[in-house]
Amino acid sequence: MGQLTYLLVDGENIDATLGNSILGRRPQPEERPRWDRLLTFTQDTWGQDATGLFFLNASSGLPMSFVQALRALGYTPVPLSGSAEEKVVDIAIQRTLEALQQRTDDVMLVSHDGDFLEAVTPLLDGGRRVGLIAFEEFRNSGFHQLVAQGMEFFDLEHDTRAFNTTLPRLRIIPIEEFDPAMFLR
Repeated sequence: MGQLTYLLVDGENIDATLGNSILGRRPQPEERPRWDRLLTFTQDTWGQDATGLFFLNASSGLPMSFVQALRALGYTPVPLSGSAEEKVVDIAIQRTLEALQQRTDDVMLVSHDGDFLEAVTPLLDGGRRVGLIAFEEFRNSGFHQLVAQGMEFFDLEHDTRAFNTTLPRLRIIPIEEFDPAMFLR
């Protein structure tokens, strides 16, 4: 196993899924993930240092207050720009996943996007740990096969405890986690 984990965050994808699919509106600041908890979760789960790379589309400007907050939390912001037709964040994450094939480091991806399936599959070589953090019900179905090949999956809300509030999600509950009190008034 690698000595370092790279935590690759597709912030746009997480924010869009949270806003469009879960909340049905733009998330309020208190409803967004606590990004520091994701970095801590990654370090604690695999028992080694983690480097957080947070990919941002900065084609229309750099959100300096957010960038400064990310830095304060221990992330390296990766601001990207390109034409309106280019999915710059996806391109950069794909290139990073491809570059990691030449290294032995572990990888934790934070996204639901199936665009990463082709680039992440070669990392499942048995020599490193590869994980996905996402909302289970919204992750691309192609990741299911990768979990069967050794990719570890972690639910963004329930496993990482990255939120201060309970999200209004309809989630399949493993029977060992079922608590009837959650449904009784």
